[in-house]
Formats: sequence, C-alpha cells, structure tokens
Amino acid sequence: MTIPGARGAGLVDWTSGLTLGAVGEGPEGDHEAAAADAAELARLAFENGAFARAGRDAGPVEDLVVTARGSYHLMRFVETGFDSSVFLYLWLDRAEANLAMALFRLKDLTARLVLA
Repeated sequence: MTIPGARGAGLVDWTSGLTLGAVGEGPEGDHEAAAADAAELARLAFENGAFARAGRDAGPVEDLVVTARGSYHLMRFVETGFDSSVFLYLWLDRAEANLAMALFRLKDLTARLVLA
C-alpha cells in the first residue's frame, strides 16, 4: 500500500522510544531520533486524561497529527494483545501528501497489523 507523499514510516514503542521497524527515510535522516521524539509526544498525549476523556465516547487516543511548514507527522496507536504501547509513525512531505487520504490509509494499515 503506497501513501502519496510518504517519506518514511516506523513502528515505535512509546514507552521506550525504540523503533521496532522502519522503512524509507527518517526526518533529518535518523529514524531512531525521530522515534524517540515522537514517542515522547505520544506518551504525553496518551497519558493526558483531558485527551482520553474529551468526548462522549471516552477512550484512549487513536491518532496524533502534527503539521509543520513542510511536513505532516502522523501517529496511529495500535491495539495489541499485550500492553498496546506501540504506534505507527508516518512522516509525509506536505507539498505532495493528501492528509485525509494518509490518515485513511494509515488506519487501514493499522487494522491489518497482527501483533501478538
């Protein structure tokens, strides 16, 4: 499955900040540094009660979207059979990407992941 504008992606453990797998290039050429930074943001959002209880259908955070001048950074939390502390991190070139399509495809990809 291709996502237009995608520059790189990774599966990240947000408790440790470690990359469990990566494809493409990482922001500034470093998947490990990007994973650690994304994990810190993911951890803050996931553990913040205001985000988890913000709506009628209270539950954990599903996605984080960070927009920068030249890029989009998408994080989709993955439900697993164990502690569910992983997320898919997708880095997109803003000039080439369609944010809505990228979110839709990331959601589909995450649903098809099998993590045990």
